[in-house]
Amino acid sequence: MDSNPKILIVDDQESIGVLLSTFLKKHGYQPYYSSCPKEALNLLDKESFALAFIDIKMPGMDGLTLLDKVKEKRPEMPVIIITAYPSIDTAVKAMHGEAYDYVVKPFNLEELKQLVQKALSQRKSVAKSKPENIYYGNIIASSPSMIKILEQLPKIASTKANVLIMGESGTGKELIARAIHRLSPRKDQPFVAVNCGGLPETLLESELFGYKKGAFTGANADRIGLFQSANKGTIFLDEIGELSSLLQVKLLRVVEEKTLKPLGSTQELKIDVRIISATNRNLEREVIEGRFREDLYFRLNVIPIRVPPLRERREDIPVLVEYFLKKYSQELDKDIRHISSSALSLLMEYDFPGNVRELENIIERSIALESSNIILPESLVIAKFKKEKEQEKNGQIKPILPPEGMDLEKTLAEIEKDLLLQALKRSHGVKKKAARLLNLSFRAFRYKLQKYNLEKEEV
Repeated sequence: MDSNPKILIVDDQESIGVLLSTFLKKHGYQPYYSSCPKEALNLLDKESFALAFIDIKMPGMDGLTLLDKVKEKRPEMPVIIITAYPSIDTAVKAMHGEAYDYVVKPFNLEELKQLVQKALSQRKSVAKSKPENIYYGNIIASSPSMIKILEQLPKIASTKANVLIMGESGTGKELIARAIHRLSPRKDQPFVAVNCGGLPETLLESELFGYKKGAFTGANADRIGLFQSANKGTIFLDEIGELSSLLQVKLLRVVEEKTLKPLGSTQELKIDVRIISATNRNLEREVIEGRFREDLYFRLNVIPIRVPPLRERREDIPVLVEYFLKKYSQELDKDIRHISSSALSLLMEYDFPGNVRELENIIERSIALESSNIILPESLVIAKFKKEKEQEKNGQIKPILPPEGMDLEKTLAEIEKDLLLQALKRSHGVKKKAARLLNLSFRAFRYKLQKYNLEKEEV
């Protein structure tokens, strides 16, 4: 932990901010003062604070509301509420909002010193027993691999270099791209996201670079492209590996020359855009196999970020579940704040092929269907899905009886015949080998072939 902890002070009275800043600096802390609650929330995304002081009465957003928002972002961080208007009601509300303590102006500086030491000491002991969660807007992490990525974002954001984010679908690549933009000097300029795999080549070209009136049938007026829309800001090219060879050439020119030419135009336009790309493909392999330009790959991959799949960072599952529980309980107006340990265990054991997006979908669906105030194993669609996957892995088949019923003898015969054919095909017609695949004697296998007239079946 930092030997000079950073402490956030939020108070609309500048004199209080100066007093606390001077006091904290004298005792070896790094104070950050803000008179604006919204600005303070932005600071939380940029700096790692050990403690916060929040005033109760402020214009625009009161201290209790700010406390709730701070706790959403940094639940582990102690918050001390300060006020010049003490009341039992306010104290109770502050404690319910998970404030660490409640102090009244004017301060007794010696008592305040002891309170800060006690709050930071408690935080250290919690940090030793449990990894600290890091929040960047909608990104939340507890695993070392994700925390390492998130801690690098401010440094990455401060540069102009292009970024390539690699990871499976649903890992949160766009969230990371947005966080980089939000932390960068371009944060007040546009962020434009483009799905390169979602549009046909001709349409994507006109969308990216724009066109002049008359450039093609239906071009009835000039239209600026997405690169121009993102000028001075950031463009996010998702699924960059889906670009055609023609568009790769045109994108390379934009990256190298920082100019573009709209369709039907003879004029080059200067642009200033930072490019963040993302892919779920192995672009190095795509380059080796000739499907992606090597020169473009190196231009885009100045700063690489690999986002691990959720199965490689299971420590993130509990904190993500907690976040999604809170989010969808509010959105769906349901009072569900907890998940049972057995339900969480099911999620911890699952591999999540759809990653964080799949986990979010599971929690949203569970909250929508849950009738109690806690998520139970039977509420999770994953429980049934996981069991079916295990059955498939073990070679088990779970039959389903149709509502109208079935002819059992005929159905079993069809299944048996199909498996006999599969065994013959897999063994390339060698019957002894096919019999072993079905754990049958050669005589029994040959009898079944005769039964279904499969002896001369071509495989």
